[in-house]
Amino acid sequence: MLRTLAPTEQYGVALGFIMKEQREAAARATVSTPSTPRVESLKLHVNSYVGREGERLLRWLVEVDTAITARRIVDPLSKVASAMSCLGERARSWACGRRLTDPTCFSTYEVFKEELSQAFEPPQNEFGSRAEFLDLQQSKHDVHAYAQRARYVVSNIVTNPIDQATKVVTFMKGLKADGSQQRRGSTNVPCFRCGNNGHYARECTAPVQASRPA
Repeated sequence: MLRTLAPTEQYGVALGFIMKEQREAAARATVSTPSTPRVESLKLHVNSYVGREGERLLRWLVEVDTAITARRIVDPLSKVASAMSCLGERARSWACGRRLTDPTCFSTYEVFKEELSQAFEPPQNEFGSRAEFLDLQQSKHDVHAYAQRARYVVSNIVTNPIDQATKVVTFMKGLKADGSQQRRGSTNVPCFRCGNNGHYARECTAPVQASRPA
């Protein structure tokens, strides 16, 4: 059939046939190539950090780091954008202001975290938590509320944590006298004087029994 066509037409038909063969071959190769299983990312909820006094930035950064890892974000600027999307109020205004002044200010995620810490989490905040814990008193609170407060204050001391022995001694020192009595009264060690549990011999109120003659 090609012989009946003009040379130019023959060239066009041949070129079209070749292109068709190439498309079909490419389609077959695409179908036969095994696809790599896609690993789905997990989107976690992160509470907004607004920069109020008393907010704990270090805790928030841990949440953001976890969310970024779960979403499999590896690009530095994408990490910064993800973290900035979780800012609010004062903190968001600060970050946007920095970007308006210098669009390249947050060149990496580490730089962003460092500048945010310098702006909203001065080192003296952790020193304040340490001082508060060492001076902590039960005061008018019950033992449960006192323990909750002690745990909260200790959790804010991250850079140089307080050792366990100091925690115990400080907690016991801050208990009220009646709380200490209750604590001692709950012991399972038997009283050397009367043999009953719940107190020591120095606190025993049982009457002294006269010794019987031999």
